[in-house]
Amino acid sequence: MKYTYVLAAALTTMACNTSQPKEDNNMVHLITLAPGHFHAALVQKSMYPGIDSVVKVFAADGPELKAHLSLIEQYNTRSENPTHWKEEVYTGSDFLQKMTEQQKGSVVVLAGNNQQKTDYISAAVNAGMHVLADKPMVISEEGFKKLEQIFPAAAEKKVLVYDIMTERSEITNKLQKELLHQASVFGELEKGTPEAPAVEIESIHHFYKSVSGKTLKRPSWFFDPSQQGDAIVDVNTHLVDLAQWICFDTTVIDYRQDIHISKGEKWRTPLTLSQFSAITGETAFPTFLKGFVKQDSILDVPANGSIFYSLKGVHVRATALWNYQAPEGGGDSHYAIVRGTKASLVINQGKEENWKPELYIEPKTNETAYTQNLQAVVQQLSGKYPGISLENKGGRWKVVIPDTLKTGHEAHFADVMQRYLQFLKEGKVPEWEIKNILAKYYVTTAGLAVAKEK
Repeated sequence: MKYTYVLAAALTTMACNTSQPKEDNNMVHLITLAPGHFHAALVQKSMYPGIDSVVKVFAADGPELKAHLSLIEQYNTRSENPTHWKEEVYTGSDFLQKMTEQQKGSVVVLAGNNQQKTDYISAAVNAGMHVLADKPMVISEEGFKKLEQIFPAAAEKKVLVYDIMTERSEITNKLQKELLHQASVFGELEKGTPEAPAVEIESIHHFYKSVSGKTLKRPSWFFDPSQQGDAIVDVNTHLVDLAQWICFDTTVIDYRQDIHISKGEKWRTPLTLSQFSAITGETAFPTFLKGFVKQDSILDVPANGSIFYSLKGVHVRATALWNYQAPEGGGDSHYAIVRGTKASLVINQGKEENWKPELYIEPKTNETAYTQNLQAVVQQLSGKYPGISLENKGGRWKVVIPDTLKTGHEAHFADVMQRYLQFLKEGKVPEWEIKNILAKYYVTTAGLAVAKEK
């Protein structure tokens, strides 16, 4: 039996054991399966009332597991608000089978290599376990067909399946959604055209980056679309989800009737061998990436892509891009515009915004009545989002957001967990969430299927 018990530093563990009440069977029990992405650890960056501090981990031994456990240990031993997770790790080759033999009703957290993720979700559901999965749940049309079968199986087993949509917790996205549904400010959502979509969302990410204060080491498979997924089915998951959630909130979206794919485009990001080494620690390109290597020293990563589609008649463009490294002082960035009959709502995150997301309102008129309506709406919203206000930027308005509402990407994982815990308490994921998860993955996988290389 290849079990290892990974605990916090001795003093921290002793302190936690003396301060924590004895946990019982009513607690939620977490299982981490095959952690290969840092998002698996970010789920545990906070402690949660009602979740057992003992987490069982089932994975192959190797650097990915060690990186995951290192992040958990970092959270356990930090000086401010340390966590007190206790990781029980199994590393046998039969780790998936061993996982399915665990306590029914446990919550399986999945974030890693996407090649087998859909099958892992299915295995957990069939074993009577809940699933909280990082995006993407599927990376191909074949995977989507499997996902369609998972939700009925989950309903039969009375377990909940959900994915980690952190971008709904970003304050600028939340306020963009709030304002879109204020007719006196936004008007009606325009329809747009395939050439000029009414909704455009674009996200720029970077291979070389820092997470929790340390340089992130990515596994080499991260650059293989058959294991990580092409950008169209990876990062675009968040963007497609935002388009649905911001524009239509809890309205059920039926992918068979409400979505039509116009086209897809994809293109590549070149990385030198030295850049690849800086990201992965590998000194050579692995064999499975040889098909993407040119001139022996350049890796052409299939990292960028756009999907053009209509959502309940509204035309949308979702675009994900990857660069090697962010500009000085910058980081991952987000751009989004939704066009209404009275105004456009725009999120920018460029140099002008000091690389922090900011929300702007661009009205089609600057008449006094419109300004008064806008001020009244923002004043009303300040009751829900304390401290927000307006700043006139000459022809457009900036929504001034206090720092207390800017929690950051890593903190958003706790928000998702709280949402999921509420679902567990209620015994169900809302029907609109399930239908819209399927709609979202239909867009990404069908978009990839028709995408042409630029």
